[in-house]
Amino acid sequence: MPRLFLRIFFDGLMLGPGKVELLERIRASGSIAAAGRQMGMSYRRAWSLVEEMNAAFADPVVTSTRGGPGGGGAEVTATGEAVIAHYHAAHAAALKAGAADIAALADMVSGRR
Repeated sequence: MPRLFLRIFFDGLMLGPGKVELLERIRASGSIAAAGRQMGMSYRRAWSLVEEMNAAFADPVVTSTRGGPGGGGAEVTATGEAVIAHYHAAHAAALKAGAADIAALADMVSGRR
């Protein structure tokens, strides 16, 4: 079954399925480190992607607190929630609009006849 991956390029930012998944995992875990581990990436890489998104959007997509006696944590902001929702809506619209062409291409793939 064919899959469609959507990457949206802005000045200084590429938003795609990986960054959206990272935001979703931060939302679920409350931790950048845990989200990165779940995706098989280092904390440094996960933090770098969060910093990139925070710098690109007018408002931060993730806020974090440093560790300490109560531990640190991270939270997806209202802007981050909107990014997740708009990305999924754009992906669904692209799938719907391209369904016939994707099916035609799939029929043309060697071994599917």
